[in-house]
Amino acid sequence: MVEHLGGGPATVSQLAQPLGITLSAVVQQLAVLESAGLVISETVGRTRTCRLEPAGLRPATDWFAGQRAAWERRLDRLGDVLADDLVAERHTEQRDTEHKERNTP
Repeated sequence: MVEHLGGGPATVSQLAQPLGITLSAVVQQLAVLESAGLVISETVGRTRTCRLEPAGLRPATDWFAGQRAAWERRLDRLGDVLADDLVAERHTEQRDTEHKERNTP
């Protein structure tokens, strides 16, 4: 439903149609989304139209941004450790090669 509403406002019937669920089930789901501040709906006559409330997505967006920043820092540190290991491995290989060359008649 959220994805569908991302394309613009829709009626309850329009939301229910591709999901293959009852209007009652859609209304229940919309109530949850509205209580979470993600969806706003208005009724004109017998038609209930719903739309996303972008401000309601702000807490999730902020949480994802924080998680992304934390994972980027972790991956940067991992990259640094792997780069240090590669340098150490190459240094060891070079030292071993030089040692062999000196000890080969």
